Amino acid sequence: MTARKILLATFGILMFATAASEARPRPGGHLGGRSFDANKTFGLGLELGAPTGINGKYFLSSDRALDFGIGDLYTYYNRSGLHLYGDYLFHPVSLASAEPFELPLYIGVGGRFWDFGYHDPANNNVTAFAIGVRVPIGVSFDFNNVPLDIFIQVVPVLDFFSGYAPHTVFIDFDASVGIRYWFN
Repeated sequence: MTARKILLATFGILMFATAASEARPRPGGHLGGRSFDANKTFGLGLELGAPTGINGKYFLSSDRALDFGIGDLYTYYNRSGLHLYGDYLFHPVSLASAEPFELPLYIGVGGRFWDFGYHDPANNNVTAFAIGVRVPIGVSFDFNNVPLDIFIQVVPVLDFFSGYAPHTVFIDFDASVGIRYWFN
């Protein structure tokens, strides 16, 4: 069974094996510009792109959250490996609000660890790793009446490599889209 099938099976089990969760409605009907007020606390889901894996989010207050994930960052200069990250997010404004959803903008700062292998020009298999500083910027379609949200983000990353001969420091731009199921 491939890693992607395992991730999809895990997400499916989480979605259907949990008790029904209920999102708390918010007042809606404005074009945005007001502060965001989260109506959920903890969610898990799938993230596709860079990285592809399992994503979680935990709101510490109405506009600040911890975002974290584990997955596989693939096709990154033909390198593949375990990718762990954690970010502190701030949701300064809701860009739009309607009865069915909020559209908060978020920005944050965090870190990542990426353990990967590659084949060097001398035909050797090499294991290397990178530690990076992340700055996620995105929007979340935060549904009011169902325990789901969908997000899209761009994440500039400054990576510091160890064991990777061509580079020691590299700037990267990751992008991903995801969906989360909120348990409370």
